[in-house]
Amino acid sequence: MNVRETLEMLQSPAAEQLLARLYGPEHAEENRKRYAHVAEKFAEEYGDKDLLLFTSPGRTEISGNHTDHNHGKVLAGSINLDCVGAAAANHSSKVNIISETFDQRFSVDLNDLAPSPRKAGTVDLVKGLLKGFTESGYEIGGFDAYITSNVISAAGVSSSAAFEMLLCSMLNTFFNEGRMDTVAYAHIGKYAENHYWDKASGLLDQMACAVGGLITIDFLKPQSPAVEKIDFDFQSQNHSLIIVNTGKGHADLSADYSSVPEEMKKVAQFFGKEVCAEISEEEVLDHLAEVRAFAGDRSVLRALHFFEENKRVEAEVQALKENRFQDFLSNITASGNSSWKWLQNCYTTSSVQEQGISIALALTELFIAKKQRGACRIHGGGFAGVIMAMLPNDLVDEYVSLMDGALGEGSAYRMSIRPYGSICLNQNLQ
Repeated sequence: MNVRETLEMLQSPAAEQLLARLYGPEHAEENRKRYAHVAEKFAEEYGDKDLLLFTSPGRTEISGNHTDHNHGKVLAGSINLDCVGAAAANHSSKVNIISETFDQRFSVDLNDLAPSPRKAGTVDLVKGLLKGFTESGYEIGGFDAYITSNVISAAGVSSSAAFEMLLCSMLNTFFNEGRMDTVAYAHIGKYAENHYWDKASGLLDQMACAVGGLITIDFLKPQSPAVEKIDFDFQSQNHSLIIVNTGKGHADLSADYSSVPEEMKKVAQFFGKEVCAEISEEEVLDHLAEVRAFAGDRSVLRALHFFEENKRVEAEVQALKENRFQDFLSNITASGNSSWKWLQNCYTTSSVQEQGISIALALTELFIAKKQRGACRIHGGGFAGVIMAMLPNDLVDEYVSLMDGALGEGSAYRMSIRPYGSICLNQNLQ
């Protein structure tokens, strides 16, 4: 449909209902205007031709801190911040993308998908996605896209994966008759990051963005992870999810991030295995002295965190299924404590006076102790960056004010779990 027809569609009762489900009733109108804006800008840039609208959310990690890389379990959810885009096939060998948010416009030639020498940036990522499609046996073609995003960058909510899954949805819709599943999306996103960014990412971010809703993932078989959607309405519990950006650390954290999977795998190596999912906690405890001597004490603590965190994910999923929300919150608190004490990813030992994560968690724990309600934990990779809090709605304004005052205006973001992952909006209105 052309721009006029698209704008009419966005005014329909069906669109109003879908937007309310995606963003909450109070944010439906502002997001309708976002879609109208990208449709109008698309026509301004590419001409008034038939187009489709797409959306792909950011994600939150609720539990399963640093478990996916050792083939463990996670609980994650898509959030109400997203990339949205208007796009149309152009019947050429060029992919043309305009990113309003990052003030970028570029073209990729389908006949030249080699990465640049520096292997960085959006162009390389798009080339990697296109190459991933062909390597996986899927079709690609030329298309035009106008994209905007409100997924916060560098805040642990996967702005890159949201963009990747948005493009996967476009390519699936235009050239693959919608036959691809979200696991295929995730593997292609991982391929692009691994080979075109040299980033050793797993599948968690892409899976959570692509599938949508609240999901638990078991990565025991990483080529075909077991994904289960959890039917739970957070709104019914009158709780909000808040992400607090504590500020980016000054130190180079790549060594800290790499040490976590490496040390867990070192424990597995003692038993002749590759990852911790292939061994048991009992085996480690039965051979504790030898494992400590072989792998080191922090490695053992991180492996124990892995085993216990897997159990917590299972317990949280069961608590949600049985509507035991307070038990769910208790396990979030336990997950955070384990990350502090066993995983040890709340600050870098290379700069011990820089502890934004620890400060934010301390302030949040004091707040929760005073109110006797809520839960908090580190969010994502750690060492610097982001924490998560889950609080009753009547406490949110006070908490946001506290964190903004302590860490800087705009540090705390209210979020909600949305029921859809990466989708073509038009197809969900039919």
